[in-house]
Amino acid sequence: MDELSAIKCRYDYINRFLNEKARRLFLASEAKTIGWGGIEKVSRATGVSSDTISKGCKELEDEPEIIESGKIRKPGGGRKKLVDTDATLLSDLDNLIEPTTRGDPESPLRWTCKSTRKLARELKNMGHNISHMRVADILHSQGYSLQSNQKVIEGDNNPDRNGQFILINNKTKLFIKYGQPVISVDTKKKELVGNFRNGGREYHLKGNPLKVLVHDFKIKGLGKVNPYGIYDISRNEGWVNVGTDHDTSAFAVESIRQWWNTMGKMAYPDASKLLITADSGGSNGYRVRLWKVELQKLADESGLEITVSHFPPGTSKWNKIEHRLFSFITQNWRGKPLISHEAIVNLIAATTTQKGLHVECRLDEKVYPKGIKISDNELKEINLTSDKFHGEWNYTIKPDKKIEFN
Repeated sequence: MDELSAIKCRYDYINRFLNEKARRLFLASEAKTIGWGGIEKVSRATGVSSDTISKGCKELEDEPEIIESGKIRKPGGGRKKLVDTDATLLSDLDNLIEPTTRGDPESPLRWTCKSTRKLARELKNMGHNISHMRVADILHSQGYSLQSNQKVIEGDNNPDRNGQFILINNKTKLFIKYGQPVISVDTKKKELVGNFRNGGREYHLKGNPLKVLVHDFKIKGLGKVNPYGIYDISRNEGWVNVGTDHDTSAFAVESIRQWWNTMGKMAYPDASKLLITADSGGSNGYRVRLWKVELQKLADESGLEITVSHFPPGTSKWNKIEHRLFSFITQNWRGKPLISHEAIVNLIAATTTQKGLHVECRLDEKVYPKGIKISDNELKEINLTSDKFHGEWNYTIKPDKKIEFN
């Protein structure tokens, strides 16, 4: 067997076990063993370019630290990711999927109703050079995943459901454009106060877990709490009012009032309008008369025109507060018993995210009686204007003075 055939035989055998760098260094060592003209001979025998073999020879001589580090390329080498070279790609993709993003708020996984091919076409129309495969890669890196069809349907499939999502999205953009506050509101699930088991795990010394009560019975004097949250969509800020009494419409609006007086008024000193996105049921449901009466009181006190848009029945997890505030509160206190009201307030207020979420929290020990009836006459006194599209879901409650966008 001649010299070139021997080189080719060794290379063909070992090539399958080598990465890019190791292959380059192996060929360089073969060339150095031959001596003068070795680079050209090895190149003819293996089909690898002489430039690559020359680079390997230089690495063997001049850069032993690269060899020892195990890195294939120098720092910064290789093709840059699209998200690094295209500054607006991520934000444009997020805007495309924003109206149709879905998911369990207690899970980091999300999914979207739009296909990757459709998203790629829309991104290309916006000037981005991207394939549907790269869209899929980016969605995966952002926490999106493929989900089974059974998880797409939530509650009643109202034929105008998607239309309502689009309307809410467009209203949100309009209010933010004019510098007006947009908040997402809801009540987090009730929590028992005391040394009870709380879902999730955290690190402790091996064999030394926290000891909690066996039975989840309400403790007299502590009971349960109702955390009512307000999430400021444009500022990524949250306000949580931890109530100790009933979760009524009066409690819900009082929580919004506290947010406005504590955070909203300072953040939006020139605000004339407020957009609230809420679920269709519960204390802030579209059928609840007391909710609208209390909002009228808030509108009169603050001078704000309060616009409310409810998510259709069965779609509460689409509300921004669920996966931008409540899910992170749950993660923050996982594995920690909620032993007191003070502990709950502190844990909620300590909630942060990598995107800069800021949360404030207070304890509300006021009494909110249940069963308050609102008569037809009281309902008629509300200065309420319903939208043409599903007026039961979309309406505006105005104070005495009418204010319009310029």
